Amino acid sequence: MSIGKLCTGIQHLGLPTANMDATLAFYSAIGFENIYSTVNDGSRVCFLKLGDMVIETYESDSVVGKTGAIDHIALNVTDIDAVFALAKELDLPTDDKEVNFLPFFEKGVRFFTLVGPNAEKVEFNQKL
Repeated sequence: MSIGKLCTGIQHLGLPTANMDATLAFYSAIGFENIYSTVNDGSRVCFLKLGDMVIETYESDSVVGKTGAIDHIALNVTDIDAVFALAKELDLPTDDKEVNFLPFFEKGVRFFTLVGPNAEKVEFNQKL
């Protein structure tokens, strides 16, 4: 089995922001709807949706503020534990020692992140 066979598409893009209100106003003006808001570790987090596209924007002190500002891409998966096991088996670089959980949305999400050769982050995400 391959990791790709357990992926169903893009879940979201992660966009850090230094100004959540301005970010929400901008994306609202171009048609995105705020589908979920919360606070995580003291920082506001919002998921914005337009059609099938989702942006997770979150307050951060390490905003790049130039091209390259997107922090991560997240892929939907059908079995997060199987994907994590395959990533470990393939010795793919990750900062995560285990699959993580956050209480986002109704039932939460489980996820982990791989780090690519250009320091890009690819998050694998299973909504529960």
